[in-house]
Amino acid sequence: MESVKLTQMVKTSGCAAKLPPKLLHEVLDSIGWMHSPDLVEGFEGSDDACVYRLPIGNNLVMLQTVDFFPPMVDDPYLFGQVAAANALSDIYAMGGEPKVALNLVCFPSCLDLSVLRQILLGGQSKVTESGAVIAGGHTISDPTPKYGLCVTGFAPEDRVWANHGSKPGDVLILTKSLGVGIVNTAVKAGLASKTAQQKAVLSMTTLNKAAYEAARTKDVHAATDITGFSLLGHAQEMATASNVTLLLNAQSIPVIEEALEYASMGLNPEGLYNNREYLQGSVQFQRTLEQELEDILYDPQTSGGLLLSMSKADGLAYSQETGYPIIGEVVENAESPLLVV
Repeated sequence: MESVKLTQMVKTSGCAAKLPPKLLHEVLDSIGWMHSPDLVEGFEGSDDACVYRLPIGNNLVMLQTVDFFPPMVDDPYLFGQVAAANALSDIYAMGGEPKVALNLVCFPSCLDLSVLRQILLGGQSKVTESGAVIAGGHTISDPTPKYGLCVTGFAPEDRVWANHGSKPGDVLILTKSLGVGIVNTAVKAGLASKTAQQKAVLSMTTLNKAAYEAARTKDVHAATDITGFSLLGHAQEMATASNVTLLLNAQSIPVIEEALEYASMGLNPEGLYNNREYLQGSVQFQRTLEQELEDILYDPQTSGGLLLSMSKADGLAYSQETGYPIIGEVVENAESPLLVV
């Protein structure tokens, strides 16, 4: 297979390539929502997947999501793995098990087909790890390579998680470190260390399957995964949908150490600034943070971890069992959806 630099073929990469949230909401709010009595979760709550009630009367619902993006790593196989893990995550974030996936491919004619083969094999490896199957897909010719999946999963309706339902007294748990977007920007600039790259790749290729399975026995009140809109962006959605305030302890939030250094060098993705602009007025910092730590809270993540809101007792047990840190708590609705201490 020819040696390729996939990251040199794109302007933005991974979930940082998402449309700015302000523009996206502006468009979606202008077209109105479609409704069905069997549509349990749709557009309105900015949830990770739609939830549709199946007409077979056994409490089973179907979860569907779609996610694709340009590469954030040069290796085609790793790119396929990251994109698949990212798409599968939406099903885990809703409390479901992925079962069927469809490939979505945009591929440049200037690249050898061996590159496409490696991308698809990488995606297939993660779908296989999840226990789902790839049953088809769609391809188009495009100057910018992109890959992802449409994923279908299932869950009992009374066990579906959503980004609403968080309750005062809950604790908040984050299952992956932040900083992937900043590290990927440093990689593209040729300034990231091998260690930092390895940490980011390991994070992005790790399925949220284990985090989901460990939480199935707990009383999860709300859940989401942290992707392009950053920890603060997705936490804001949870707080607003739940009509509560999330209090985040900045020092408890896990980060990729090298990302702090790269942020101090100004190696921040464009999506970070879009997230900060969109969240103006939604976040109150109760103390002054180091600028690079504040930047990481707005950093767009690719295949990020789960943010779980659960009772204090269950949260403490879950954290002890898994090692995932408690990063904050839920309080009564205050002036701001998010408080950072």
